[in-house]
Amino acid sequence: MVSTVTTSTVVTVTSVAIAGSLALIGICTLLALLIQKELTTAVESRFARAFSQALNIGIVPLLIVFALIVAVKIAEVLQ
Repeated sequence: MVSTVTTSTVVTVTSVAIAGSLALIGICTLLALLIQKELTTAVESRFARAFSQALNIGIVPLLIVFALIVAVKIAEVLQ
């Protein structure tokens, strides 16, 4: 019985730590892509415009994930 409780506690703590790490990695990636998009919009070339549009492929899903992370954190605080 004690080993089952200990095992489930360790699994829960590990899952929470991994989820927090993935959230941090996602936010840092979003920040890097947004910075890159700002830098490419300052350059006036055909390649820069195409690259700026291609960055949207990564930015849009990460913005959705960021909004979800913020909603979950707000829900945790309000409980």
